Amino acid sequence: MVEWIAGYRERMADLPVMSPLEPGDVKRMLPAAPPLKGGSLEGVTGDLDRIVLPGITHWNHPGFFAYFPSNSDLASVLADMACAGLGAQGMSWQTSPAATEVEEVVMEWLRVMLGLGPEFTGVIQDTASTSTFCALLCAREWSSAFGQARGGLQAEEAPLVVYASDQAHSSIEKAALLAGFGRNNLRLIPTDADHALRMDLLEAAIVDDLAAGRRPCAMVAAIGTTATTAVDPLAGMARLSARHGIWLHVDAAMAGTAMICPECRPMWEGIESADSIVLNPHKWMGTGFDLSAYFVKDPEHLIRVMSTNPSYLHTEQDGQVKNLRDWGIPLGRRFRALKLWFLVRSQGVEGLQARIRRDLANAQWLKAQVLATGGWELMAPVNLQTVCVRHVPVGMTDEAELRAHNLALLAAVNKAGTYYLTPSVLKGRQILRVSIGASATELADVEGLWKALIEASMRVAG
Repeated sequence: MVEWIAGYRERMADLPVMSPLEPGDVKRMLPAAPPLKGGSLEGVTGDLDRIVLPGITHWNHPGFFAYFPSNSDLASVLADMACAGLGAQGMSWQTSPAATEVEEVVMEWLRVMLGLGPEFTGVIQDTASTSTFCALLCAREWSSAFGQARGGLQAEEAPLVVYASDQAHSSIEKAALLAGFGRNNLRLIPTDADHALRMDLLEAAIVDDLAAGRRPCAMVAAIGTTATTAVDPLAGMARLSARHGIWLHVDAAMAGTAMICPECRPMWEGIESADSIVLNPHKWMGTGFDLSAYFVKDPEHLIRVMSTNPSYLHTEQDGQVKNLRDWGIPLGRRFRALKLWFLVRSQGVEGLQARIRRDLANAQWLKAQVLATGGWELMAPVNLQTVCVRHVPVGMTDEAELRAHNLALLAAVNKAGTYYLTPSVLKGRQILRVSIGASATELADVEGLWKALIEASMRVAG
């Protein structure tokens, strides 16, 4: 398997980056019934080549410009193999002491790498969706003085309200719904021309809710929105949260990795005022999926919200150690910290910084090409590594026509197999998102994509 993985990585650039299969193609190659008798795994790599590989979209491919970076550094791959081989269960310190203590150390490394103050404590979750859910649960209990120990939200006299921008990730809405706030108590605040949350409208919404007898509970600041990597005004939101006693959660799922470069940290000015923060090292940084870093100012509050502590889990070390089952939703925990440990010791802080700076520079190169080429529009500021563009042929002004034209252009590029990018709709306008950040992507790959876009735009425009 090690040889197969190494061989796959070596030839990956020659494969079509997006899977060309149709629905049902993989299922038709698998037996309808399970084998009655087991056999050896001899030949399984052949089945991976024949059945699985054609149905894989290659997220580490140098031509992958879709969604968001989801790098899986080979050091992290080895760590995943070690994790599975050890089969460690890290729900408490006693169940595998190394799983707890390695996590404590590497999360402290990460805190320092990001420039966060010592008031923050980190814990590994699976995804940003889970981390944000934890944050809103903590906000709910903080605002309700631990209503979960009484009648829960059903017993609250005033509805609790959550605020985020209309460009916030869908996980914010999902977390608010699952945490019981209700859709009527979620405020998605309009954004400015740069697609960042408007402070004046946020403050007005808070004033209106207070006047109506509702209780502002939590606000979520996006540092790097999903569509455009817009940056919400965190410092201003921090002042509002302090004035009104509102929990402040920072969603920096993808963009947080950039903060290992000190020159990027002005983007989250005011971060010291956050109550909770999430970023995903399994995106741009390079640890294999899944590994989400969740930082909190008050770990005791998190433990009080999350802990159930049944008698059958008690150990003699309780009170002396962290039992990380009390720091999140699941009871069971994989030894995810191995992936971050292996990555950082392999790349070093300077190696990680160099790769982030390369991607930032490549995004600025593409931005310059768009601005210098007639018929192309830059649709959002290039804050990080995402470049949002669209092609506007001469005389085409109808939005429906522009949408069809740009989607046809996108399909032509993706179908060729060398590059893969994804669309989005930004405030009613069709855009193409170029997300630069695969570890194998160099400037030559970005140049190749730009050339492919130009050629496709000429063919589609006819």
